[in-house]
Amino acid sequence: MDYSQTLIPSDTWSSSCTQMGALRLPYLTSIFAVSSGRTSVFPRGIKQLSVRKHTSAAKVLAKITPATEVAPAESSNQKPPVQEQGITPRSQDFNAWYLDVISMAELADYGPVRGTMVIRPYGYAIWEAIQDYLNIKFKETGHSNMYFPQFIPYSFIEKEASHVEGFSPELALVTVGGGKELEEKLVVRPTSETIVNHMFTQWIQSYRDLPLMINQWANVTRWEMRTKPFIRTLEFLWQEGHTAHATPEEAEREAMQMIDVYTKFSYEQAAIPVIPGRKSRVETFAGADRTYTIEAMMGDRKALQAGTSHNLGQNFSRAFGTQFADENGQRQHVWQTSWAISTRFVGGIIMTHGDDIGLVLPPRLASVQVVIVPIWKKANEKNEVLEAALSVKDILHTAGIKVKLDDSDQRTPGWKFNFWEMKGVPLRIEIGPRDVSSRSVVISRRDIPGKPGKIFGISMESSFLIPYIKEKLDEIQSSLLDKAITFRDSNIVDVNSYDELKEAISQGKWARGPWIGSDEDELKVKEETGATVRCFPFDQPPGPKKCLMTGGPADEVAIFAKSY
Repeated sequence: MDYSQTLIPSDTWSSSCTQMGALRLPYLTSIFAVSSGRTSVFPRGIKQLSVRKHTSAAKVLAKITPATEVAPAESSNQKPPVQEQGITPRSQDFNAWYLDVISMAELADYGPVRGTMVIRPYGYAIWEAIQDYLNIKFKETGHSNMYFPQFIPYSFIEKEASHVEGFSPELALVTVGGGKELEEKLVVRPTSETIVNHMFTQWIQSYRDLPLMINQWANVTRWEMRTKPFIRTLEFLWQEGHTAHATPEEAEREAMQMIDVYTKFSYEQAAIPVIPGRKSRVETFAGADRTYTIEAMMGDRKALQAGTSHNLGQNFSRAFGTQFADENGQRQHVWQTSWAISTRFVGGIIMTHGDDIGLVLPPRLASVQVVIVPIWKKANEKNEVLEAALSVKDILHTAGIKVKLDDSDQRTPGWKFNFWEMKGVPLRIEIGPRDVSSRSVVISRRDIPGKPGKIFGISMESSFLIPYIKEKLDEIQSSLLDKAITFRDSNIVDVNSYDELKEAISQGKWARGPWIGSDEDELKVKEETGATVRCFPFDQPPGPKKCLMTGGPADEVAIFAKSY
């Protein structure tokens, strides 16, 4: 399933899968650790992002040994210089900004095996929020969770011709086990259609066994040669659903139902205005009759395939002999679907909503929706401020709001403001001695930086504070979606000729125009512009159209864009 990790052919991919290659990746720098007696590990070609000086509100202090400097001997008492470290502005270098946010917001780090990543607790909490929502929706639509092995016999992959052709460049293989060479090499799960069909063949005998609808939360391995944290890594996490049906109509309804679940999740939970649609033949998943997708516009205007749903037809059931006896006793091959969203969506959230300060999280997916920062100057003020802050925390927690009290003594209130803003917490509550006296608090919105986002004199009384906080969280959720919709729509250009398409793509925008071009025409667009057909949107404009490439009558418009 090419759900959230798009398969893009590359001249750099090896055609041999018998050995696992190594990837060269930059290491994300630790933000708050002091580097002492160690050389810098910035790889070649990667700028020393962590020692740049910026005026970002997310500035912190870190001791860093420059990459070109030899680490001092252990006997030396000289300390490395202290330098300001800030997030690279998005407009200056989007990729560097993205890596900075992941590192400084403590979302992930690189693993010891090149191409892998360690998802840190704050980043994994976003994935958990995605899981929590989707698990409910999957079960509401009749699916059950289960788990399949991650090792798949290579012969399974070979059974479906287009499937093996599509995945061969990315396969990781196991050839030795227990110190002995295996009789048959094993594939480390790139997707599970093959092993699912092997089991479905044993479980499905009659029409009474249908529909069979399951989902699994698992890890997947694809030997990517070009990697980016969350977006494209050797190993990633996802959910993959698999269903078997008695008729093609049932399978089509299922495939459409699940892309609709993903679309609603994107809009209502992630505040990402995806465009749902059908993939072109060239972009259809290997082994599927039709692939449906949700396409999201990132902050750099590249497209992100955020989730897919495939109508597999009978391709896998014929390859594996997955049959059932219908009501007339006739043997029929089942009709199937598969669909998934992965941790790639976490990267999509970062790149859709983040700003120069750092991460911006939609409240419904934030593990911390409100952070409370107590403020005092004198020792005799501390106890009453902390007592009031703890009381506010308890009020909000009891109301089901995800709240954190940052009562640590090691950092100043200003440092805490910057830190939690950088981590994207939707709301901040400030409580000082004057607030305690007036029984009120100061509230700051993450989506409106600086003084415009500050609200003073909000009562601490639970009857007022709880509905007020919930209202503000809802406002932020809606504001993020509205802002993303405005950005998306202002960067989609309607085109009616190939020259207009090329001009739009050269400006970094999405091009939307009538299309009936051949596969060869589509590949020509990719070669000449770097853009691909992202989808034929479900929402189509009425009226007659002429293909922007051929001039022939076209029934649909397609969206073209450069993508991740």
